[in-house]
Amino acid sequence: MKKLVSLYKKWFPAEPVSAHCDGPCGVYDPASARIAAEAVLSMTKKILALNPGDNSHATANTLSRYIAIKEEQAQIAKDELLILWTDYFKPQHLEQTPDLHTKFWHAAKLCSASKVEVSLEKAEALMAAIEDIHNIFWATKNRDVAYYTAA
Repeated sequence: MKKLVSLYKKWFPAEPVSAHCDGPCGVYDPASARIAAEAVLSMTKKILALNPGDNSHATANTLSRYIAIKEEQAQIAKDELLILWTDYFKPQHLEQTPDLHTKFWHAAKLCSASKVEVSLEKAEALMAAIEDIHNIFWATKNRDVAYYTAA
């Protein structure tokens, strides 16, 4: 059987293939990280707007829901960024953007900080970091894609 397979491969060799990413083009996009980070920013604003003196069960329930959404979305943003960083970006992109690793590391750390803290400053910094990554990503494709937010 091995001899037969070997002969088959010899007679019908496979054509060499190459790909610049792990999946077909169009799979990767920083938009999913932006959408999750927007939810983090929104929930942070809502948490900060709650009346701290209101100790009702309804307010406690609302607060816990906002926190759960903020943490979940911060983790989604982090996951999306890490996938983009580790699966899409290749060594040639480091030539274009030498501080690429630092930018992603900083953005991932902002996701973590947004889970741990209720900080408008960190949530806004996360949005800015994702905008920077958005611009870097689309530059690798030689495209000028506008960055926009829902708010």
